[in-house]
Amino acid sequence: MSFNTTGPCDPRRHYMLPPAPRLPEARVLIEMDRYFVLHAPRQTGKTTTLDALASELTAEGDIAALMFSCERAKSAGDDYAAAEEILLESGCTSPGSNG
Repeated sequence: MSFNTTGPCDPRRHYMLPPAPRLPEARVLIEMDRYFVLHAPRQTGKTTTLDALASELTAEGDIAALMFSCERAKSAGDDYAAAEEILLESGCTSPGSNG
């Protein structure tokens, strides 16, 4: 086991706090078909927490949670059509390919 300082944490490899308590109201919002925004400084566990929530929701069987990043579209700048194309293409990649 080690401390992770880059990217999402893997509880099998990294020391970490349980991610579920970090978003106590997220499930309620999801069950109400509402959306939420998660905004926090870098390296605070946003991706790790959302990944754990997505895995839990999908494992329960009622919801198929999809997680993706808009970071790839940053290269398109203000060209929104190009940004949309980048996001659509990245959404078609296989799971686990950081799409």
